Amino acid sequence: MKALITGRVQGVGFRFFVQRQAIHYGLKGYVRNLPEGGVEVFAVGERGVLEAFLQDLKVGPPASEVDQCQVNWQVQPASYTGFSIQP
Repeated sequence: MKALITGRVQGVGFRFFVQRQAIHYGLKGYVRNLPEGGVEVFAVGERGVLEAFLQDLKVGPPASEVDQCQVNWQVQPASYTGFSIQP
């Protein structure tokens, strides 16, 4: 699953929030800031778990404001050993 989240999601601890939630759900993948101001999340796991994870991302941490969360379920899964924050 690949998600693009837009809104006030940079400079508010959003990536750290995503990483904490992903670890909580036992997901693998990464989160990173995008140059245009959004955040990209790539996560691998069971569909039901990913859907619960996405609900958390649509809310975000207290200082954030999520405007939109676009999801692509057709992304090919990759092999990850954990969930990382990428630069």
